[in-house]
This record gives sequence, structure tokens and C-alpha cells, in this order.
Amino acid sequence: MTGLLILLVCAVAVFLLAHPRIPPGVRVVVLTAPPVAGLVWLLEAVFDDTSAAVGVAAVFGVVLVALIGLLGHPRLPLWAKTSVFLTVPVAALAWLLVVTADDTIKDPGEDPCSMYYGGVGVSKAFPPQAYCLYESGGTHDLATGAQFVFWVCFVSSVLLLGLGLWEVVRDPRTFVRQFRGGGSLTE
Repeated sequence: MTGLLILLVCAVAVFLLAHPRIPPGVRVVVLTAPPVAGLVWLLEAVFDDTSAAVGVAAVFGVVLVALIGLLGHPRLPLWAKTSVFLTVPVAALAWLLVVTADDTIKDPGEDPCSMYYGGVGVSKAFPPQAYCLYESGGTHDLATGAQFVFWVCFVSSVLLLGLGLWEVVRDPRTFVRQFRGGGSLTE
């Protein structure tokens, strides 16, 4: 049943991307809102953290405006406009790899810090960092490659989305044009 649902979601996504009469702004909202809505629901209903859920929803609103502005930028090539759809998920995956590198959920003695280095695992959510802390006060960094990938993707995403937000502030009609019928991502 889950496989069928995933297949159905992928088919709807391909239809939305391929259908020429669906405006780009509607495509972006329909394709990006469900995962964020799931995250907001998870934060609110499961973790009972209303402030984090409101924060995620607010950041998503700003990012959505910036993304639609980026897609409506008249002088950027298509590869630059759509690269943010690759850098944001890669940054999220790299962040997840960094913050779980110490693997403190495992049984004591089975995490990488106590098994290989004889220390205690520590991780920070932002800036993402994971390291082993020793009794002597020394540290050993974990997942440095994933940290590098996170920062490269994060900086490029922020720069592109900032450009899109600037485009909307500079010309608000850019935002409105992305919701008119018959548009494409290259307009």
C-alpha cells in the first residue's frame, strides 16, 4: 500500500511538472507544501513543540516567496533557477548525517565515540556539528565531509533564495506573474 501511495504521489508530481497550463507558482506550492506541512504536524502533534512548528511554517512562507521570485527572475538561466531544488534537499540530508554522526541513540558502548575513540558523542543542531568529547577535554570531529557538503549547499541555497527574494521586493509583479495560467519556468 505504501509503495502504491508513493507511486501515486510521484505520478502527480510529474503531471504537475509536465502540464503546460499549470502556472509555475502553483506547481511550487503544491510540490513543496506537503513535506513542510508534514514536518509542522510532526512538530506540533508528536513533539508538542508549537513554537518550532510556527517557526518552520514562517520560514517556509519566506522561502516560498523567495523561490517563486527566483523562478520568475527574467535574466537567470534555467539551471540556476532549478539548482535550488537540488541544493536544499542535499543540505538537509547532509545536516541529518552530521547531527546523527555521534549516534547517541544506540546502546552505550556501541556508538562510534565510545567504540573507536573512548569518548562521549556530542552533536549540535546549528551550526551542525558532531564530535567526540574525551575526559581530558579533547575532541575528535565526526562527519567533516558531510559538514562541508552542508555548508556549500546551504550557502548556495541562501544566495539563490536571497536573489529570488530581492526580485520579489524589487518587482512584486514577478510574484503575481508566476500564478497566472499558461506559464513556464523559463518565462
